[in-house]
Amino acid sequence: MNSSTLIQKIWNFCHTLRDDGVGYGDYLEQLTYLLFLKLAHEFAQEPYKRDTRIPRGYDWTSLKTRTGEPLEAHYLAVLHTLGQQSGMLGAIFFKAQNKIQDPAKLSRLVQLIDAQNWISLDADTKGDLYEGLLQKNAEDTKSGAGQYFTPRPLIQAMVACMRPEAHKRIADPACGTGGFFLAAYEWISGTGKWVKENAAWLEHTPPALDKRQKQFLRDRTFHGNEIVANTRRMCLMNLFLHNIGELDGEPAIDRADALIADRGERFDYVLANPPFGKKSSMTITNAEGEEDRDALTYERQDFWETTSNKQLNFLQHIVTILKDNGKAAVVLPDNVLFEGGAGERIRRKLLETCDVHTLLRLPTGIFYANGVKANVLFFDARPKDGQVHTRGLWIYDLRTNRHFTLKTRPLKLDDLRDFIACCHPANRHQRQESDRFRHFTHADLVARDKASLDIFWLKDDDLDNLADLPPPEVLQQEIIEHLEAALLAFRDVAAGLAR
Repeated sequence: MNSSTLIQKIWNFCHTLRDDGVGYGDYLEQLTYLLFLKLAHEFAQEPYKRDTRIPRGYDWTSLKTRTGEPLEAHYLAVLHTLGQQSGMLGAIFFKAQNKIQDPAKLSRLVQLIDAQNWISLDADTKGDLYEGLLQKNAEDTKSGAGQYFTPRPLIQAMVACMRPEAHKRIADPACGTGGFFLAAYEWISGTGKWVKENAAWLEHTPPALDKRQKQFLRDRTFHGNEIVANTRRMCLMNLFLHNIGELDGEPAIDRADALIADRGERFDYVLANPPFGKKSSMTITNAEGEEDRDALTYERQDFWETTSNKQLNFLQHIVTILKDNGKAAVVLPDNVLFEGGAGERIRRKLLETCDVHTLLRLPTGIFYANGVKANVLFFDARPKDGQVHTRGLWIYDLRTNRHFTLKTRPLKLDDLRDFIACCHPANRHQRQESDRFRHFTHADLVARDKASLDIFWLKDDDLDNLADLPPPEVLQQEIIEHLEAALLAFRDVAAGLAR
C-alpha cells in the first residue's frame, strides 16, 4: 500500500465513523492511541529492539489478536493501564477513553493500522496525515477545536521572520497542537515542504546539522504548556510523527497553566498564540504582601501589573521567560494594543524594557473564531539596565482592504510574502517604508493616547460601501469587546485607588 492510498483509507474510515456520531476529534484521539501502540510495537522489533516500557499483555499484539467484545473490553483495560505509566506513555494515554462503541469498527481500525509498516513511512507522509486531521477537527466549529489551531501559513511567516537557529531553545506557553514547534523544526532542519519550495525568496539555506545538533533539536529544543489533556496528547503525537521527541522519553509539553509561576527556565525564542478571551479563571497579582483575596488568585512578583486579562498576562509571562536578547513573536488581539489602565502601563513598560520592533496587523477571516481582529507583535528582550530599548516600531497593515475566508479565500504563505520581504529578517536595520509598511519612533508611540499601538493609515474602501461591512453579529462582538476592555480599564483604576 503506497502512502497516498493509506491516507485515503484513513480518511475514508473517518467518514464511516462520523456516520456513527464519532467526530474528527474523537477519531483523532483513538487514532493517536492506536498509532502510538503500533509504532511502539515496530520499534520493539528488529533491528531497533527498543524498550518501549509498555507492560506485557497491554501492547499492540494483545489488541490485534482479539475481535468483538473481548477486543473492546481489553482496549479499555489497555487505555487505563497505560494511562498510569510515567513519561511520554502516561502523557499520551492520560485519562484515555474509548469513543468507538461498535466493536466491529474498532476491530477494522486496528486491522487497518496493523496492515501498514509505519516506521517505513517518511515524516512528511505521517505528519501530513495527522496535520490534515487536526485541521479538519479545527474546522468543526461545534467542537471548539479551532482555538487550538493557528493557520499554518501565518505560523510559517512568523518563523521565517524569526529565523530560529540550531542548538537554541524555543518555548510556546499555550502550544495547542504544536504548530509553532513544527514550523520551527522544519525551518531549522530544512525538511519542511514550505521551506524547500520557497527557499529562494525566503533566502534560507539550512545548514547541515551534525549528530549533536540533530539530537538537541529532537529532544531539547522545544518546551510547551497545554492545559487541555486531549489537546496536549494530540500535540505530543503530532510532534512525535514529525520526529520530535522519543516514545520512551519525557514529554516536552507540560499539562500545566504557564501563568501559575515562573519556573526559572529561560528561552532563546518564544512563538505563541495565547488563547483569545478577556478573562482568565484566575487573577494575577504582583503586589508583595497582598493577602490572597480569592482561592483562585495567585501571585507573580515578576509581572509589572495586576490584571485579569489573559493576553496581557501571557505577554508579561513571555517577557519573563525570554533570555536577554531572546526573541518573541506573539499573536495578540486588538484590545492588547489599545486597552487602558493596566494595558497602557504594560505597553509603556514593554516599549521601555524590550525592543518592540515589528507589528503585523492581521486581516479578519483567517481564524476559526468569527470576527477576530488580531496582530503579531515581534520584540526582543533586553538587559534590565534602565535604558529605553524600543527605538521605533515598524507596522505592516495586512488588514485594510484585504479579504480572506477559511473556505473560498484561505490565507496562504504567498499572501505574507511582501510582509516577510519588508521585514528584511536577515538584517532588519535595512528596512524601507512602503504603502503598507510604516515606521513610528518611540516618541511617536508614547505620545499617543494611552500609548496605543492600534495605528492605521490606509483608507478603508469598505467604509464607502456599507454592503461590504461585516455581518451584524461580528459588529456586535466588536462592540462588546471594546466595552469589556473599557470596563477592565475602569476596574484597574478602581483597584489602584483602593490600594
